[in-house]
Amino acid sequence: MKKILLHSGFLLLLFFIVPKNLVAQDQKIGFFESDFILSKIPEYSGIEQRLQILSDGWKDQINQLQVEIDNLQEDFNAKEILYTDELKKEKQEEINLKKREKENFVSQKFGPQGEYFQTQKELLEPIQRQVFAAVRTVAQRQGFDYVFDRSGDIYMVYARGEWNLNEAILLELGIEIE
Repeated sequence: MKKILLHSGFLLLLFFIVPKNLVAQDQKIGFFESDFILSKIPEYSGIEQRLQILSDGWKDQINQLQVEIDNLQEDFNAKEILYTDELKKEKQEEINLKKREKENFVSQKFGPQGEYFQTQKELLEPIQRQVFAAVRTVAQRQGFDYVFDRSGDIYMVYARGEWNLNEAILLELGIEIE
């Protein structure tokens, strides 16, 4: 009997103390898709086109360098038996030099610190700042605790459609959608 009273008393104590600590705070979580938002911003498509033209030009140059390498290699393979050891060495060095030239060009244009990514950053940064400012304004105005971008590495398995902020953000940016 004492055990039951002690056990009941302990449960009552837990009932009054624990709920204060375990009550979940109401949190409002929202999400948006930056890819979708960016696709609706008119300046963004112009930037994409500029980057594509720039990229295509560089890819043409890379392809031309590869054609030169292939031609040098074919010529070497066809005439290798006619070359002296010294001439073979020179021709192989010429091929290797052209390969290094191509690798350096690719790195200079498309590497992590390359012109493509630097240009992309310069062109997109103002738009990204504008979008994130709009996200912050919408989130504060609508009382959100968290807002996630579902376009990148953040992955949500489930999200209720009522928390989608795409339209509100586009409106904040002055873009109306049908």
